[in-house]
Amino acid sequence: MPNLYPAVDRQEVVIHSPEHKRSFADLSDEEVELVESAWLRRGVAALEDGFPYPFPLINEGRVAGSSLPHSHSQIVFLREPPPAAQARHDPNALEETLERGDLLVAEDNLTYAVVHPAGRLPYELIIGGSDYLGATLRLLRLCIQKLRAVEGPVPWNAWLYDLYQSGDRPGYMEVVPRLTVLAGLELGAGIYVNSLDPADAAGRLRAANPSSSPS
Repeated sequence: MPNLYPAVDRQEVVIHSPEHKRSFADLSDEEVELVESAWLRRGVAALEDGFPYPFPLINEGRVAGSSLPHSHSQIVFLREPPPAAQARHDPNALEETLERGDLLVAEDNLTYAVVHPAGRLPYELIIGGSDYLGATLRLLRLCIQKLRAVEGPVPWNAWLYDLYQSGDRPGYMEVVPRLTVLAGLELGAGIYVNSLDPADAAGRLRAANPSSSPS
């Protein structure tokens, strides 16, 4: 459905479930598949309407920019890749990162979730390695479940780069939990202070039982 308060010319909301589920972590397998289908179908609609870069994203929690408690995502219709995609996307570096066993959290169908080796905030993740969006979304759900087991229901943002790219530029997702507040050093200088070693973060998430919660 159309976003009632779009930040750009065209922006749509994907409602994840007819039930009142507050987190992507609570979605069933069927609901995750429906989110996958919605992203792909609305992405095709974007291409057909002259927007060659559909940009799916999820903001969960008020600190992460969400104004609604019901689980949902957005698709922003862009005419060109966003500047961040062009600045951060190095296919060779991405492939090397996804192959790092010390940063691995989980894998699904040749798709890997790893802790970012230079994350801006604790537990920042990269999910990618294949063109299978369903595996990416299932890993996102699992990682959020694990994060909740370790840290509780923290707010987070996620976005998918290159939804319809292939070959040397497969799509991949970035996930940024909002465990700390961005201050002047981060916002003004672009220098991010991450107090948690990426390998330690990966170890905590790997060991986490999604059915448990922090004491």
